[in-house]
Amino acid sequence: MSEAKLTNKELWRVFRHQLTIRGANNYERQQNAGFTEAMMPVIEKYYDDPEEKKEAYARHMEYFLTNDITSAIPVGVAAAMEERYATERDIDPDSINAVKTALMGPLAGLGDSLLNGTARPILAGLAISFVSSGLGWFGPIFFVIGMAIVSLGVRYLGVFQGYKQGVKFVEKIQSSGLISKISDLAAIAAFTIVGGFIPALVVINIPIEYTSGDTVLNIQEILDGLMPGVLGLLYTGLMYWLITKKKISAIKLILVTMVVGIVGAWFGILG
Repeated sequence: MSEAKLTNKELWRVFRHQLTIRGANNYERQQNAGFTEAMMPVIEKYYDDPEEKKEAYARHMEYFLTNDITSAIPVGVAAAMEERYATERDIDPDSINAVKTALMGPLAGLGDSLLNGTARPILAGLAISFVSSGLGWFGPIFFVIGMAIVSLGVRYLGVFQGYKQGVKFVEKIQSSGLISKISDLAAIAAFTIVGGFIPALVVINIPIEYTSGDTVLNIQEILDGLMPGVLGLLYTGLMYWLITKKKISAIKLILVTMVVGIVGAWFGILG
């Protein structure tokens, strides 16, 4: 049994294995196989006895499910706890799974709100704006690279800082209420930034004009005089209401939007 700390090289191996945590996902125990794979460098280093090695692998084959990206945090913490148990024997091995279980819910919420609900929509909105402004090739590349930086950055910090701080990291973020604060701030930022994209991304024009003598009334100009982009804002609000309150599928609403746009343009109602 090794008494040394995990080296940077070994932590990088843990990091690489964590990238595929959902690679063997199953409906019985979800990400357990992927988590166990991430623990392989730790278990192989610290357990020489075959029985202890089996127990360590079995320990991490228990049910585990959280956000793929933020799962790096419990991976790093579990690595530190496995190392501590193997070298010092001063913690209960059952506490390793207890900590993992305690982190699943909060980190799922954090990952979904901060990453899926904030970073992804913001990057997607920026990418779409690049495409709509004529930089068609740059938009998709920007989105892919941006999401890769966010994903890999969070995973790196999760594994390395989770390992470095160990159980103290868990206690710190739970006692301070940091997770809930970050989730709330992320939600506010997401709504604010995505809302700012509406005038650029949801464009509805009504090219209908009324002529009375020498006076020409353009419906779109009148609406823009009241508030630029008001139709896009109202339509976005309608879609949000239908999705959240009426539980209508977003795919159905996209198809309806396409049909309305085509029919409206055909009859000259929309332009």
